[in-house]
Amino acid sequence: MTAHVAAEPTAADRRRWARHLVEERAEGMVYQKLAARKTGEERDILQSLADAERRHEQHWLDLLGGEPGRLPKAGIRSRLLAWMAGRFGSIFVLVLAQSAEARSPYDTEQYATAAMRADEKIHHEVVRGLAARGRRRLSGSFRAAVFGANDGLVSNLALVLGIGATGVGSSFVLFSGIAGLLAGALSMGAGEFVSVRSQRELLASTEANDDAAHSAGDLDIDENELALVYRARGMDHTEALARSRRIIAAAQEGVRRTATAPVRTQGAGSGHDIVGSDWTAAISSFFLFVSGAIVPVLPWIFGLQGMTAIIVALVLVGIALLVTGAMVGILSGGPPLRRALRQLAIGFGAAAITYLLGLVFGVGAV
Repeated sequence: MTAHVAAEPTAADRRRWARHLVEERAEGMVYQKLAARKTGEERDILQSLADAERRHEQHWLDLLGGEPGRLPKAGIRSRLLAWMAGRFGSIFVLVLAQSAEARSPYDTEQYATAAMRADEKIHHEVVRGLAARGRRRLSGSFRAAVFGANDGLVSNLALVLGIGATGVGSSFVLFSGIAGLLAGALSMGAGEFVSVRSQRELLASTEANDDAAHSAGDLDIDENELALVYRARGMDHTEALARSRRIIAAAQEGVRRTATAPVRTQGAGSGHDIVGSDWTAAISSFFLFVSGAIVPVLPWIFGLQGMTAIIVALVLVGIALLVTGAMVGILSGGPPLRRALRQLAIGFGAAAITYLLGLVFGVGAV
């Protein structure tokens, strides 16, 4: 299907075509770079998106009569995405590309074909699907990273502000901040270690094994409890009975049933792989907390004192809270500014309470 084309395109039309051309090239480059970092199905999907962008690029080249002598620069968003695609993980690029694809310029472009408009809507859904895959893979580790860093930021800011408000010396505030950093990080690391180790031990105690099947040769083919084993693992009565009869018959004939695998309930996989390493979880939690908790202490480490140190700490922590909140907003597909301000309000609210308590105790101690 062809687009409705005016008899005599104006100079403004040709400038608009040129902008569409460079934007399609930039978008195609984004998908090409992302495809180069992937394998398998995701690589094929991203490569197909890049090919589609080249088809759109060719449409504008045909209208322009070939490559123009001068072309405008692509928009800053497209250039930023292309730069990020070659250097960072695809999830951040995909969530930004998702919002870009949602705002197609072809809805009001008379020289774009109906097929191109349909392509853009399909691209939005494809990119949203890829971004959803990335969010699912990242959700657990990203949640832990945001939680650990944010916990360190807020708890240690509250600590140093509360201690500082009592009027004690700067060295005591610094000591308290370092102590809070170590105590919180060790607590986070120990908690993660115990949590993951306990979960791994729980999974190990519930894993299925083939001990019952190995004794099948000694069972009576009609009167036995082997079917109950499979029913306990999630099979229905008929299927469990049929499987137990097959195993017993094969065992009595001296045939080893190597193909009989444990039945897994829905959602089960390698439990240990899902949970992960206890030491990895502990060490990562330790350093994530430290990365946040060190920020409020920096002014005192560099020798600042009193209200100056408090203001600098608030500024540094405020920037960090805004950044983490904006990242959550970007990855969740929500408005980054709203998420950033929410994170800032929660963090500063907690710190304000402890600061006021410090003022109260400081006045009472005078």
